[in-house]
Amino acid sequence: MNRSFYEKIAKQLLTGYKKKITHLHEPTFEITDFHYLKKCLKQGIVSSTGNAIIRNKFESEILKYTKSKFALATINGVSALHTCLKTLKVGKNHEVLVPSITFVASVHSILYAGANPHFIEASEDDLGVDPDKLENYLKKITTFKKGNYYNKKTGRMIKALMPVHIFGNACKIDKLIRIAKKYKLVTIEDATEALGTFYKNKHVGTFGEMGVISFNGNKIITSGAGGMIISKNRKLQNKAKHLISNAKINHKWEYDHDEIGYNYRMANLNAALGYAQFRRFKKILVKKKKVFNFYKNIFDENKNFSILKPLKNTISNYWLNTLVIENSKINKNYLIRIFHKFNIKARPIWKPLHTLKHLRNYPKMPLETTNKIYKKVISLPSGPNILVKNLKISKNKEVKF
Repeated sequence: MNRSFYEKIAKQLLTGYKKKITHLHEPTFEITDFHYLKKCLKQGIVSSTGNAIIRNKFESEILKYTKSKFALATINGVSALHTCLKTLKVGKNHEVLVPSITFVASVHSILYAGANPHFIEASEDDLGVDPDKLENYLKKITTFKKGNYYNKKTGRMIKALMPVHIFGNACKIDKLIRIAKKYKLVTIEDATEALGTFYKNKHVGTFGEMGVISFNGNKIITSGAGGMIISKNRKLQNKAKHLISNAKINHKWEYDHDEIGYNYRMANLNAALGYAQFRRFKKILVKKKKVFNFYKNIFDENKNFSILKPLKNTISNYWLNTLVIENSKINKNYLIRIFHKFNIKARPIWKPLHTLKHLRNYPKMPLETTNKIYKKVISLPSGPNILVKNLKISKNKEVKF
């Protein structure tokens, strides 16, 4: 493939963009965001302590939208994952099954808890965990004793499963929950990228014992920094609430704590921004679907590429649109370099975590598909406001390069 081939792709994308794209996913702000922030400042309700009315409202909105039973706002997604692991008593001498394709924070939360990540294979059709390969793998490497399953090689208990809904695409979570129950694993859903994503009419993050959503600055809506634990179990939620509040025992004036806790509660100032953004969330989802359709229209009929599409029976939030290179002659890194030349800030998917220096010695199953995905997947700019206003997207036509 010569240089002109790559440049034609970039130029085709520029026909739909309303400006040069300098971020993979930019946050959007409107006057209502400033209204709620100003209200917090005027009333002095800014920290994580004291009057938490704004944080409570934000939690209530997420709870109703996801149809979870409980919601708990935290300072970020990784703190929420860490809290879930501690709440479910995952720690030393435990292994947590986690995909190698995910943001590194997922695995760092496991290490914070004192547990060991155990990397598992991905599926090409959703980038999430491949349930069939996982089940076959667990049959081979586990032994059952004292009511739990152990890794034959390491001798450690396999305690938890942490599936990830990559880029807002739901994974095959129903099959994974079935496997988790069979092997007596607790399930913590990393739905940090997936607010607004539903699998079989149920919001992701609500299938396992606990789930986590993120509101980082690059997410579909943002609180600047923030996460949310969602759960269907009151006992677990009460335990998590206790942990993120420095394990403080309620008392009118005494400072009393009964275990190691964490200062993980979301500040009201962050919650105010998140609450304001959520009030227009449905409008953002409409824009996100339009961005997906723009990319789908360009690449759907081209044999060199494809756009990753949601699984059947799912509704995606289309957080990041994924370009899959189907022609082995196309150089992924050179394509990204050309995109950047045209100020299209596309990026590769994360390096598989089992290849990182500080993680490469942890247990892993054969990861051929994971390595294959890394070589052929690119994340495209996906902010809700990147397209020219009133852009008309015609029926899919083959685009020749």
